[in-house]
Amino acid sequence: MNGIDKITQRIAGDARQEAEEILAQARTQAGEISARYQAQAEQIAQDAKVRGEAAAAERESRLVSAAEREGRQQLLSAKQEMLDRAFDLALERLCSLPENDYVDLLAKLTVSAVSTGREQLILSQTDRARYGVKVATKANLLLAKSGRVGLLTLSQESRGFRGGVILADGDVEINCTFEALVREARSSVSGEVAGVLFA
Repeated sequence: MNGIDKITQRIAGDARQEAEEILAQARTQAGEISARYQAQAEQIAQDAKVRGEAAAAERESRLVSAAEREGRQQLLSAKQEMLDRAFDLALERLCSLPENDYVDLLAKLTVSAVSTGREQLILSQTDRARYGVKVATKANLLLAKSGRVGLLTLSQESRGFRGGVILADGDVEINCTFEALVREARSSVSGEVAGVLFA
């Protein structure tokens, strides 16, 4: 699946650039919030000087802590938004591959998930009409080349997912939709993606 690795690298590069922009905005906002709270804290400290230095210092400390907490929360929220965008972008890129790459990817996903070689392929309505026969044919050829049973058929059924394929063999289904694959990848590589985006 070298194609997926290349796509992932491209996505990570694009996402890294977008992450840097979002993080810069978040840092600016956090700095503005911190500056605003710091200014309030200083004014309160001046007013409170007459009434007592100890009370003013305690209040200033609470305001600065609140500003720092809000700034950290904003930064964390921006990072989470960036992770969401990175995985949404990955899904979008997968769904908008050129036709040949898309058919190859669906065929390879199918072959990697096949158990009997006699499954039915369930695609989205759009993919079924545009690529269904090509995907089934290509997957059967790949199975035959590897010496496996290649009697996959295109199901009459279609489902409401964006891209990918579901393999059905009676009551057993294997979900290779892009949504499921991206969700699975997100749970296993979120930390790694965050490391790339926010390094």
